[in-house]
Amino acid sequence: MRPTLLPGDWLLTDPDAYGERQPSVGELVLVPDPRDPGRLLVKRVIDLDAAGWLLVGGDRPEHSTDSRVFGAVDPATLEGRPWFRYWPLGRIGRIG
Repeated sequence: MRPTLLPGDWLLTDPDAYGERQPSVGELVLVPDPRDPGRLLVKRVIDLDAAGWLLVGGDRPEHSTDSRVFGAVDPATLEGRPWFRYWPLGRIGRIG
């Protein structure tokens, strides 16, 4: 699968996207890295566990650090939803 995002992409995010609802499977989320909370990760929701926590993964699993490494993510920790790439100019547009 071709990744949605590439290193160097600059994104706009909606910090209020998940204030009223949980993300659906397939949606992109901005989540703190559980191993380093000062670092933000952009991941895709791949499933929900029995407690409603999110299992997240990268679009290229062989190169991704995701729920296979750090487990499920509490939806209360989400920082928002990436929705628009504004750099590089040749790849500008909505994402998701």
